[in-house]
Amino acid sequence: MSVATSAPPLPVTRTSSPRPRPSEDQLGFGKYFADHMLLVDYVAGDGWAQPRIVPYGPLALDPAASVLHYGQAMFEGLKAYRLADGQIALFRPDRNAHRMATGALRLSIPAIDETLFVQGIAQLVAADRDWVPSAPGTALYIRPTIIATEAFLGVRASQSYTFYVITGPVGAYYAGGLRPVRIWVERERVRAVKGGIGAAKAAANYVASLQVAEEARARGCDQVLWLDAIEHEYLEEVGTMNLCLVIDGMLITPPLGGSILPGITRDTVLTLARDWGMPVEERVISITELTAAHRAGTLQEVFGVGTAAVIQAVGTLTGADGDLVINGGQPGPIAQRLYDAITRLQYGLDPDPRGWRVII
Repeated sequence: MSVATSAPPLPVTRTSSPRPRPSEDQLGFGKYFADHMLLVDYVAGDGWAQPRIVPYGPLALDPAASVLHYGQAMFEGLKAYRLADGQIALFRPDRNAHRMATGALRLSIPAIDETLFVQGIAQLVAADRDWVPSAPGTALYIRPTIIATEAFLGVRASQSYTFYVITGPVGAYYAGGLRPVRIWVERERVRAVKGGIGAAKAAANYVASLQVAEEARARGCDQVLWLDAIEHEYLEEVGTMNLCLVIDGMLITPPLGGSILPGITRDTVLTLARDWGMPVEERVISITELTAAHRAGTLQEVFGVGTAAVIQAVGTLTGADGDLVINGGQPGPIAQRLYDAITRLQYGLDPDPRGWRVII
């Protein structure tokens, strides 16, 4: 456990119209937003400047703003947790800061200072600390975003940007918690390609997934299993989450190769599994190998890992060839153990030897 270092306080303009707080048993995900937001501006030659906390509200954009025409936009996602002792903590925010800084370069966006990222978010959460819920499984979701704001028409990087952070109380991403979900195996369309922007948390990566996800839901599925963009054979991600499998006791996840987002939860899962002495492989794995393992009875678990849901068990993989039911359609013991261990760390119920919790 570490404590957010004392940085100079940012100017804060308090809202004159506080929002009513929703009941914690009806939060859902992404429906409610807290009273304030963090803003930082960038102008070429001056850099990032004027960090400030202001009332939550609309952003003013010129109709010619670069983000609206050329798609320079990216975001992050992390949470603040109400700990068992009443304190508030972030979980590994330095990793989100680093991922945004490195991903920005791929999108020709100037990197936001990583210390400003963490300290600005800490001060924003402190300003809205009453919005951090305390019911089991709830948290304050934090959405840092960068958009290009220069008004021009021409294919080049913008000369001005806005970094902003909004927050809101959330419950479980999937209402059923660890309840196993049904996943559509997409064999034609793709989310990202090596050499593209899949490893950056770019807005464009998500719009590429929407049509297929809508079709999957129409088929009675919760999300999509994405395969590689060239051979449509190798596993990449599940929905918006990194993917893990357990085959004959081995925890396997696809390697980071440029098309897969380097997830903070993914890294947490791999670190914990190795600490426990579990055999772990980061390697290419095909849908053919997965199917063969299922046929042989060695495919024990499939689950997604990510900030929003933490761990999401996959009960059924379905596609044109029919259904593969995983572990009898029930959560597996490794997914459950990882979910329990990570959430206990996040909520301050277990010791934190690696200093992943950052107290605000």
